Amino acid sequence: MRILQQCMYFPPEVGGLESHVYYLCRDLVRLGHEVTMVTSRSKPEAAAREVVEGIRVVRTWFPGKNTLGWSLHTLASIPTYERLAREADVLHAQDFASGPPAMLAKRLYGKPLVLTLHTSHFLRLAKKPLWRPVLRRIIASADWLLAASEELRDVGLSLYPHPRAEALTNGVDTDMFRPVAGALPAPRPGRRRVIVPRRLFPKNGVEYFVRAMPLVRAEIDVEAILVGDGPERPRLEALARELGVADAVHFLGARPNAEMPGLICSAEVAVFPSLMEATSVAALEAMSCERPVAASRVGGLPEIVDESVGTLFEPANPESLAERLVALLRRGDLAEAGERARARVVGRWSLERLARRHEEIYRTLLSEKR
Repeated sequence: MRILQQCMYFPPEVGGLESHVYYLCRDLVRLGHEVTMVTSRSKPEAAAREVVEGIRVVRTWFPGKNTLGWSLHTLASIPTYERLAREADVLHAQDFASGPPAMLAKRLYGKPLVLTLHTSHFLRLAKKPLWRPVLRRIIASADWLLAASEELRDVGLSLYPHPRAEALTNGVDTDMFRPVAGALPAPRPGRRRVIVPRRLFPKNGVEYFVRAMPLVRAEIDVEAILVGDGPERPRLEALARELGVADAVHFLGARPNAEMPGLICSAEVAVFPSLMEATSVAALEAMSCERPVAASRVGGLPEIVDESVGTLFEPANPESLAERLVALLRRGDLAEAGERARARVVGRWSLERLARRHEEIYRTLLSEKR
């Protein structure tokens, strides 16, 4: 099959959506399909056209990371997208912003269209009266509606009762994300270590983790590795100093995806204090590395985390976070919980299973078209 994908962001951009789309495209190529990705040139150093692991990547103009920038990029991508769509068998819009070019191509060429709903940004816009008719029309245009979590699917269905709506959690490269030697030196004797692989934006709730650290340290000698960057970093560093935990909260900044297995395996537990979360590829990656996960009870996180593989706490609540994290670190079955976590990811959310399900959907739509 010739599959035309579109997504606002793609590597070298770093994030859960970017990783998901890249790995899905790569594994579809490995299954023998021709895959083209239309994306933005959000990183000026990225090539306008290149082939990445068999994926033909076409990057178009991108004015900025804001609502106006996203809208202008979508409009500017239409001529390039329509030329490529003429030769495609299947169209797949990987975010609602990719919907308009695909909708036009479907109307012009009669190609089947799959739409996937990702990210908390969609959840926010779905609450706004001005955006609801726009999102409803985009969802209604799809021949098959996918969503990265049950919450995203249900919100999509509240906008339009799509007859083919399916929650399909993002996949993980379980060969890459596996137990490996830790990339960081071990902490001093008697000290525990957790990792917080979160970009430093308000929605990721890292502030509440920092506020929980004095409470955790009152019970257990622990240090935290924060992997990720963002506009919140100066404020969070100042907060750690103010709370007297700067010596135990280490900001590593953004790191390439290839370094993450070693960093995750340098810690005993991964913490995700999100305030909003459609689904979390990063949490699945930590689980795939046999690390138990402590996560907020929001969005798609309760769909992947329970007490057998970690714990859940209340969002924006440092006391709840501290209580559950201390209880998790004191459990005698951390290693077994990590093993169960990896087994769950391999069994339900491996990239091969994800790619083959997409392949089934594409083939079904093409068969019906014929």
